[in-house]
Amino acid sequence: MAKLFISTLLLLLSITSAVFIGPAEISFDSPLWQTLIIDIRLPRVLLALFCGAGLAVCGAVLQNVTGNSLAEPYLFGVVAGAGLGATIVSILLQDQAAFLLPIAAFIGALLAVSLVAIMAVSSRQGGIATLILSGVAVSFMLSSISQFLLFSADPFASVQVMFWLMGSLARAELWQLAWIAPVVLIGTILVLLVHRQLDALVLGDEQAAALGVPVIKLRLLMLTICAAITATLVAYCGGIAFVGLMIPHIVRRLIAASTAYLIIGSAVFGAIFMVWVDVLARSLFGGQEIPVGVITSVIGSLFFLGLMYKK
Repeated sequence: MAKLFISTLLLLLSITSAVFIGPAEISFDSPLWQTLIIDIRLPRVLLALFCGAGLAVCGAVLQNVTGNSLAEPYLFGVVAGAGLGATIVSILLQDQAAFLLPIAAFIGALLAVSLVAIMAVSSRQGGIATLILSGVAVSFMLSSISQFLLFSADPFASVQVMFWLMGSLARAELWQLAWIAPVVLIGTILVLLVHRQLDALVLGDEQAAALGVPVIKLRLLMLTICAAITATLVAYCGGIAFVGLMIPHIVRRLIAASTAYLIIGSAVFGAIFMVWVDVLARSLFGGQEIPVGVITSVIGSLFFLGLMYKK
């Protein structure tokens, strides 16, 4: 409990500090101060907070319900589906792409998850392995369609989609939080309400069923919640990998592995991580913006290479 309290204080300190860090230095008495801090940096920090928290929570949930420590939100075709939706809109409706891209990405992400669920349910074998393999198959299929469309498209549209797919918070605006915050908060609360059932599910399907847990319904519910959170985040932030994969591992080591503490800890640590990743993205090379997905991929790769080396 003390560690969670300290982590929360660290999150508040991170938010306060990140708002004032960036390549542009403006004094408090400058007329542009409010524009820079309130209109530009604050939305980015808050969006990074909810993005990191949501992805980390989804990663923790999926790792528990699948029994696979390498499971993460993007494993189930969410990014590939969102990328296809974004690609189609950017190519066919370039004049309206800025407005329609998040909507198309959200629809594409939900379509991908629906395909994964249908393939898994209709399979004769069923089970977690089928669900994961279905996600991989759908991801490759939708990604190949997107790549073909990008290959055939106008170069400007292709570059726009590619930058979005690498993940970016550069277009963050406060109104976006009206969609993102409720989805992340409600999804996290719903997960916490069934934390005891999820603890039982970690013991195995047979043990959980013996304790009265509706295993299949619970697993589908968790997948739906994670799909909704991830689809919403991907629609506005693009593809940001490794957050949902890496943060739960850190939380299990530093705080606890029980579901309630794992979910809360993942939300806090995920938020802290993404806030500082975004600071790096907009500050590392002066005025040159770096896609946050590139930074998370580098950090995540090094993290897991370190884990493999220790084992």
